[in-house]
Amino acid sequence: MRMTGAKILMECLLEQGVDTVFGYPGGTILNVYDEMYRYDGKIRHILTAHEQGAAHAADGYARSTGKVGVCFATSGPGATNLVTGIATAYMDSSPVVFISCNVSENLMGKDSFQEVDITGITMPITKCNYLVRDVAQLADIVREAFAIARSGRPGPVLIDILKNVTAEEAEFTSIPRSEHANNGRLAALIKRASHDFRAPEPNDRDINILADMIRASKKPLLICGGGVVRGRAQKEFTEFAEKIDSPVAITVMGAGGIVGRNPLVTGMIGMHGTQASNMACDGCDLLVAVGCRFSDRVALKPSSFAAQAKIVQIDIDRAEINKNVKTDHHIVGDAALVLSRLNERLEPQDHAEWKKYVFSFKTETEYDEGGNTLTPKQILTAIARLMPQDTIVSTDVGQHQMWAIQHFRFDYPGQLLTSGGFGTMGFGLGAAIGAKVANPEKTVIHITGDGSFRMNCNELATEQHYDIPVITFVFDNRTLGMVRQWQNLIYDKRFSQTTLDFAPDFVKLAEAYGLKGCRVSNVAELERAIAEAREYGHGYVIDCAIDTDEMVRPMVSGGAHITEFIVS
Repeated sequence: MRMTGAKILMECLLEQGVDTVFGYPGGTILNVYDEMYRYDGKIRHILTAHEQGAAHAADGYARSTGKVGVCFATSGPGATNLVTGIATAYMDSSPVVFISCNVSENLMGKDSFQEVDITGITMPITKCNYLVRDVAQLADIVREAFAIARSGRPGPVLIDILKNVTAEEAEFTSIPRSEHANNGRLAALIKRASHDFRAPEPNDRDINILADMIRASKKPLLICGGGVVRGRAQKEFTEFAEKIDSPVAITVMGAGGIVGRNPLVTGMIGMHGTQASNMACDGCDLLVAVGCRFSDRVALKPSSFAAQAKIVQIDIDRAEINKNVKTDHHIVGDAALVLSRLNERLEPQDHAEWKKYVFSFKTETEYDEGGNTLTPKQILTAIARLMPQDTIVSTDVGQHQMWAIQHFRFDYPGQLLTSGGFGTMGFGLGAAIGAKVANPEKTVIHITGDGSFRMNCNELATEQHYDIPVITFVFDNRTLGMVRQWQNLIYDKRFSQTTLDFAPDFVKLAEAYGLKGCRVSNVAELERAIAEAREYGHGYVIDCAIDTDEMVRPMVSGGAHITEFIVS
């Protein structure tokens, strides 16, 4: 059947099982939006306040479900407004297909109105990207894009379609995704397209070597990284940790890869890692990192990182091996598959004395709880006590992000949504909206700081319009808290341009968007606000007053040895 490019695109989205698209229309993508009008009831469209909000929402949808998120934008500034969201998804290996439309073929290369080379701009921050000039190729490109986004190490893919392609016609035959493997031409095409992105088959000899290393170890430590979460390998990882009786340190992106309340968990590792995690890293004789790239926030000083240990890295992406930390052994492959095969080869271990040593150190920060402001632990303890245990938590970036990861216990992949690699302030609200749309049966909360919230608080309009009941908690210390903390500790208290003791009033801001809000300064007020927000059942903003100089503790300075705590 002959169809326009716009209709082919919509049919391909249905093939892929897409039920929701986040986006913002404009001139070059109008043919697509006109066609989408006819698909009402088949594909839901969420109109955000800004393209960056749409990008983060599609990302939150993907992270919370494990499915591919989808985002639409027009050309020029519409497309460039996606860039931060694309980079955020890329750094955290989140599968999102971004679809933009560019000017028509006859206007390309002429500095036409809202023309931009978005494929050139996004080449370093996508797994793959396409410029579609031929309508006859559109369907296969869309199919390839989704296959690449979800295969191997997941990540974002961008498709930029010329406007004339969306209006031109080509023959199209719908092939449900479930039948792609049975269609010789299509299966070969997708296999060829995703060849470089597929998970390699793990080497049995490498697995056997690691099994022997584990048997010889007296003081093992596991690191649960983002690859465990992205690979949905929580079952295999937990079995592995419990079988070898090893303490488990968790990276920011690894939260939910093992139940946070598991007695083997030592907490976060690295710059703001717990004493137990960092001391265990320094004292272990075998370090096995699963799905962890040893970023500069974990391996702060690579030359002395786990210096007494044999270091083993398990990762789906060969490019990550030995990139930041030199390993003694590594296995390239899907985390769930590698761990499953490893578990078959291992017998139960016992490391009681080693665990006794590790857990003699603190796994959580203690706070003085007097005064006229709330402490981070008071806020997060109240939330954990009064919210369902499976609540999805979306954060922005800064002190509040670290506090949330330190004090919450995340139980499953996709429960924590946070920008770990790119550190994107303004990520949280869009991601929370995407997660709530994808998981309407779950409670979704947004943890933010007053600095981050200013970045994309315009998405409260989206929250209100679609009645998406996200509860936002603002850690309001009237400053850019993490930057001030560095200024306090490292820059001799020169607080240059970090004070935020001015508008807006976040309660009035919520009300301006048709939502409710309140300000709280003690536990009793906070508990009442949480109860009211849950009963209200719509978007709600709780402004929590905390001390301006409250710090994230512990802290190790960048480039320092992992046990050299500035504050503890």
